[in-house]
Amino acid sequence: MTARDEVDRIVEAWRRERPELDVEPLQVLSRVSRLARHLDLARKRAFTASGLEPWEFDVLSALRRAGDPYELSPKALLQQTLVSSGTMTNRIDRLTTRGLVERHTAPHDGRGILVRMTAEGRERVDRAMDELMVGESALLRHLSRAEQERLAGLLRTLGADFDDV
Repeated sequence: MTARDEVDRIVEAWRRERPELDVEPLQVLSRVSRLARHLDLARKRAFTASGLEPWEFDVLSALRRAGDPYELSPKALLQQTLVSSGTMTNRIDRLTTRGLVERHTAPHDGRGILVRMTAEGRERVDRAMDELMVGESALLRHLSRAEQERLAGLLRTLGADFDDV
C-alpha cells in the first residue's frame, strides 16, 4: 500500500463531514493542484538562477524551439504564449531593452517584423532550461520512466479538451 498524503486526510474529512457528496475528484485534482505549486517553485528557482522572469522564459523558449535563426513573428509568439497583442508588444520591448531579442524586418514583407533571439537570450534560456529539467526531474524522482509515460498519457487525455491545438 502506498503512503498516505495530505489529500487522503482532506478527502477522508470531507467524506466524514459530507457523506452524501462525491468528493472523488479531489483524489486527482487536489494532487494536481499541490504538484502545480511545487512545479511553480521549481520553475521560479530555474528562472531566477538564469536572471529571467517567467514571462521572459516563455517568449525566449518559444524562439529557441523555433530553431536557428531563433526568430518568430509577433503573431506566432502570441499564439505560443497566449497573451494579448498589447502585452506581447510590451514584452518584446522589454526583452529588446535587456538585449535578449532584436526586431528585424521580415525579408519577404517589408511591413512585417520578426523577433530574433540574441546570443545572450539563447544563453539565458538554455541555462534556465537546464536548471528546469533538473528541478522537474527531481519532482518525478519517485516514478519510473514507464510510470511517467503512463501519467503523461492520462494527463494528456484529461487536458485534451482544454487545448486549442
